[in-house]
Amino acid sequence: MESIFGIHERALQIRTQRGEVLANNLANADTPNFKARDIDFRAAMTNAQEELSTRKPDMVTTNARHISGFAEATTESFLKYRMPTQPSLDGNTVEAHVEKAKFMENAMQHQATLEFIDSKISGIRGALRGE
Repeated sequence: MESIFGIHERALQIRTQRGEVLANNLANADTPNFKARDIDFRAAMTNAQEELSTRKPDMVTTNARHISGFAEATTESFLKYRMPTQPSLDGNTVEAHVEKAKFMENAMQHQATLEFIDSKISGIRGALRGE
């Protein structure tokens, strides 16, 4: 059965993982040779949309000879290194102003996705109450 939230459920997961990556970048702003990374959100969402349209229900294996179900989706393959505009002498590629801007942008988009999901839940709740 498809989720009632559609692609927004996966978007929320990707935004959460992206927030963790960006926070990690900021935490390592002073670590020598640390390379800033980011998730290619567009590619991850395109993949999630394709997966949503072709996905079959998850299966539970009760025997070693059963075919396994789908693995948990990850964004690891969409994790890319960020190219700095001003690399530092110690090899660190984190630019705090860029990371903070990306983090805040992601936080606002995360909040917008949450609000959409909340409105969807409110609509379903209203329908169940007969409103």
